[in-house]
Amino acid sequence: MTIPDKVNTDRQPAIDTNAEERLTRRSIRSFVVRNGRTTAAQTDALQRLLPKFGIPYSDSPFDLSDAFGRTAPVWLEIGFGNGDVLINMGSNNPDANILGAEVHESGIGHALIGVEQNALNNVRLIQHDAMEILENMLPPDSLDKVLLLFPDPWHKKRHHKRRIVQEDFLNAVARTLKPGGILHCATDWAEYGEWMIEKLENDARFDNCAGPGNGSPRPEWRPVTRFERRGHRLGHEVIDLLYSVK
Repeated sequence: MTIPDKVNTDRQPAIDTNAEERLTRRSIRSFVVRNGRTTAAQTDALQRLLPKFGIPYSDSPFDLSDAFGRTAPVWLEIGFGNGDVLINMGSNNPDANILGAEVHESGIGHALIGVEQNALNNVRLIQHDAMEILENMLPPDSLDKVLLLFPDPWHKKRHHKRRIVQEDFLNAVARTLKPGGILHCATDWAEYGEWMIEKLENDARFDNCAGPGNGSPRPEWRPVTRFERRGHRLGHEVIDLLYSVK
């Protein structure tokens, strides 16, 4: 796996610290909210569709069956970006309830457009820090899959504390996944892949579905992402890591 020499940070939008404060109370954050542009179509979707398909953040556990209007296996995608994978999973897995966590309004709006265009009733969205959702909002043993696809690698060593795959994340995932449930991580950063493997292999609550230290083939339920396509163009090797919780 090849790691890019550097990340181009030129002309990045300004960081929206006010939004970050609203979306989490955690002192160390695994995300950065930037002042990006929300299109007119996304704004319209947020106004019309978020009341129906959005779930407001709460510090208390909520009833997933009530939120979806039915009882079904629940898959959580963390940081779903523009929602393309989320919509694909919702369309191709009608018997699953698909829950998405994202902090950026533009991504929420884009996903809502996809929900409407595909007439999906099995997708719900939460705009908040995924860590607080896992720790406070989701009941124990409530999830069948947790997907963490191409999270920010925080490549500089001084920023490694901001990586989401840490002990508190594994604690929250182990609490909310049902026994036998799957944590699915993917990255195109070799060093972050090694980091993930080390953290997970040293946690006795998780079993590597492909055997100790190994990556897994991309399962059918995970479509190819735009980050993955970009990584392939740049010559990066993608690794999928699937772990079942005991």
